[in-house]
Amino acid sequence: MEVQLNTYNANYNSGSLIKRILWYLVSMVFFKTSWNTLSNLKVFLLRVFGATVGKKVVLKPNINIKYPWNLVIGNHCWIGEGVWIDNLDQVTLEDHVCISQGAYLVCGNHNYKSSSFDLMTAPIYVKQGSWIGAKGIIGPGVTVGSHAVLSLGAVATKDLEPYTVYSGSPAIATYKRKI
Repeated sequence: MEVQLNTYNANYNSGSLIKRILWYLVSMVFFKTSWNTLSNLKVFLLRVFGATVGKKVVLKPNINIKYPWNLVIGNHCWIGEGVWIDNLDQVTLEDHVCISQGAYLVCGNHNYKSSSFDLMTAPIYVKQGSWIGAKGIIGPGVTVGSHAVLSLGAVATKDLEPYTVYSGSPAIATYKRKI
């Protein structure tokens, strides 16, 4: 079997073309830049485009959010500089979640077993009190348990247990989190 990208299944529906173009423009001006440090303005714009955003959310500069209509952010969350939320599917951040600088949350991947390299998507859930360290990566379908920690540069390809610290690629449990 050989890969045949000309047969790629591009039936993914991410919303209307006009909505995507408008979001792209708003995102370029207000989110993917260093000048805008106003979290309240970014929260307002996310809500306009269909995101559910709680209170007292901090959104740092240079954030890339693919589709706000697939995003839920709870209360008192913090999203650091350079975070990329590639939400081809639903991404849910519960209350008191910290997503550190340069983290990458990706809901999609391709089926390497298929000759047409079909797109596969799955939601990401980050439960209350969790912390995703700088440059941490969360893959499609992963649930990060309550108060779990994904440490610096770690890659979560499977669910993370509550109150557990993970490191490495792929991420493995290193010890229990005591608060």
